[in-house]
Amino acid sequence: LMVWLRRCTHYLLIVVVAVNSTLLTINAGDYIFYTDWAWTSFTVFSISQTLMLAVGATYYLTFTGVPGTATYYGLIMTVYTWVAKGAWFALGYPYDFIVTPIWLPSAMLLDLAYWATKRNKHSLILFGGVLVGMSLPLFNMVNLITVADPLETAFKYPRPTLPPYMTPIEPLVGKFYNSPVALGAGAGAVLSVTFTALGCKLNTWTYRWMAA
Repeated sequence: LMVWLRRCTHYLLIVVVAVNSTLLTINAGDYIFYTDWAWTSFTVFSISQTLMLAVGATYYLTFTGVPGTATYYGLIMTVYTWVAKGAWFALGYPYDFIVTPIWLPSAMLLDLAYWATKRNKHSLILFGGVLVGMSLPLFNMVNLITVADPLETAFKYPRPTLPPYMTPIEPLVGKFYNSPVALGAGAGAVLSVTFTALGCKLNTWTYRWMAA
């Protein structure tokens, strides 16, 4: 029984990590709601999304050892998020205002780094980590600028969960060094290497625990 339980641990953790990654980043695309702090929020949320994607996708990827697994993991997170964002749509928010964070291209780059280096974990951590950290803010900003008239929409559809002091009054756009993508990508390129290493380590720890 214990052998069976331990060998199920990986599958259980994959589900737990995927679900929690999505839950922790479910509103990370709603930068527009935080109108006064849009770019600051974008930078911080970019790093949080990079963390959840890199750790979960790397854990899943190194467990299976099959390039393509990270992309599959990113797809799981994306689908979960589409479902959750559908709740905003059900509440009456316009469909073109529901921003879903874009994880898939970054996950594909992680897979590519793993495949191109012939499944070398150290290269995965270094190259894959940098690629994910640098690409995710870029793809998310492309996603964000497709929103139709975000400023007007933010005032027309204020988010009900925002406290009064966060309500948009006089928007200050672009006050975070005027380059949230560069700042997010710069921080992500450094931090994501650590995040990816954590994903690999999580796999190692779990495997050692479950090996009976």
